[in-house]
Amino acid sequence: MKRSEVREHIFKILFSVEFCEREEFEEQVSMYFQEHESIRQKEQEEITEKVTDLVSHLDELDQQISGHTKAWSLTRLGKAELSILRLAVYEILMDENIPRKVAISEAVELSKKYCNEKAASFINGILAGIGSDQDEK
Repeated sequence: MKRSEVREHIFKILFSVEFCEREEFEEQVSMYFQEHESIRQKEQEEITEKVTDLVSHLDELDQQISGHTKAWSLTRLGKAELSILRLAVYEILMDENIPRKVAISEAVELSKKYCNEKAASFINGILAGIGSDQDEK
């Protein structure tokens, strides 16, 4: 499975978690894989590990996003947009294996697929400021 496909599965799980309590997270992940039986065990483990780590850092990620959204509060963002931003910020700040430019590009592509037509430029603009003070990976 390509890395972009893994990322899309992570996004979908993260998005579904927006509609339930954090305590239900493990159950949501389990249900997701039951519905996507074609995902191999090794890939399920990779996806689960990443999404679990990401969820454990939600408060940190949300602070980063809030600091770059200017007049937009997180509650004003669409759930798909917020999930994409969280995933991208996680990749930019916490995943050393993913170059910043790739994380931003992939987030923009996800937004084109799952959000309205204005979301891609909005997401790109927010992500452009996040982690820009770090050295390029």
